[in-house]
Amino acid sequence: MQKSLRIAFVTETYPPEVNGVANTAVRFVEGLRARNHEIQLVRPRQSRSDLAGEATGFHEVLLRGLPIPRYPGLKMGLPARQALLGLWSRARPDLVHIVTEGPLGWSALRAAHKLRIPVTSDFRTNFHAYSRHYGLGWLQKPIAAYLKKFHNRTLLTLVPTDTLQQELMARGFRNCRVVARGVDTQQFTPARRSESLRAAWGAEPGDMVFMHVGRLAPEKNLEPVLLAYERIRQFAPRSKLVFVGDGPARAQLSQRCPSAIYAGMRHGNELAAYYASGDVFLFPSVTETFGNVTLEAMASGLAVVAYDYAAAAQHIRHSVSGVLAGFDDAEDFVRAAAALAATPERIARIGTAARATAEELSWVRVVGQFENLLLAAAGAQSAPATVADLETPAGAGL
Repeated sequence: MQKSLRIAFVTETYPPEVNGVANTAVRFVEGLRARNHEIQLVRPRQSRSDLAGEATGFHEVLLRGLPIPRYPGLKMGLPARQALLGLWSRARPDLVHIVTEGPLGWSALRAAHKLRIPVTSDFRTNFHAYSRHYGLGWLQKPIAAYLKKFHNRTLLTLVPTDTLQQELMARGFRNCRVVARGVDTQQFTPARRSESLRAAWGAEPGDMVFMHVGRLAPEKNLEPVLLAYERIRQFAPRSKLVFVGDGPARAQLSQRCPSAIYAGMRHGNELAAYYASGDVFLFPSVTETFGNVTLEAMASGLAVVAYDYAAAAQHIRHSVSGVLAGFDDAEDFVRAAAALAATPERIARIGTAARATAEELSWVRVVGQFENLLLAAAGAQSAPATVADLETPAGAGL
């Protein structure tokens, strides 16, 4: 019989917080629970009313957290090494898996090494790349050095794409393994397309609707979306642009493009209906480690225009199941979006192929890959820790 593990799963974001890391984390937690593994979820308390969950084979440990600047509604964990040492001394897990590299994640790494518990980690967010979008470019190198030090102290670093694996290993990261991402094709499906929703946007039959779903923030690189829409409206003036999401760039975007529709945050089946009611998904981010929204759009039957990068590079066949532009080449992105809009018959064909691709990306298969790597790591010995190795490096408190 396959061994059942006791896994301490440490993350600084989790639902009901809304972001790609939280959405993926809950998929892995629930998938591991379905395979009879016992999960201890360690995370920051999200609000005063937040209570620790408890169920068969699952319990939560809530620790102190602070709001993240410019990310309202999200918390980062505070250092908690002593609390974790006490917790894991009393009830030792077989493995500690760290999702995020903030102060709570660093504390978990130090505590696990002290107790010689095997540790694995995820590389999920390009924090070092984000820094330049907030006037903190001088922090890029220290943060990158911290991330490498952090992940090289774990047995495995799990990444979502082959490209990211190669990039990190070229920068000196060790033991990177690819575990892809899945998508819920029952929730995100073309069947949720709503003509009444399209009508509310002012879209008549035959009008094209361009979508963007995600945080409205500088690091999402939204200027190419606006440039593409301006060019498309020159020959398709009835086209619509819908932004789903919110963030610090919303006011600036609405000034720059008042004709777009700003739908705010949407969740669950309502979000799925918004996706499915569009035609083309525009996604020019250059800071993603993956980009779950790419798969959600593909599952919804949209033709995706994205850079040849992250999830798009991993899963889109150019001009077959989506359209790829040269990485960080805004003009190429605009040209690709305009060329697609100029040939509407391609949109439906590409959307159908995108849906077929998404149907192969089962969460069951992805969680199985994740489980196999954790089982192998739990059977290995954690590398011995030294005081020098585990001194808090520059950037660890960011």
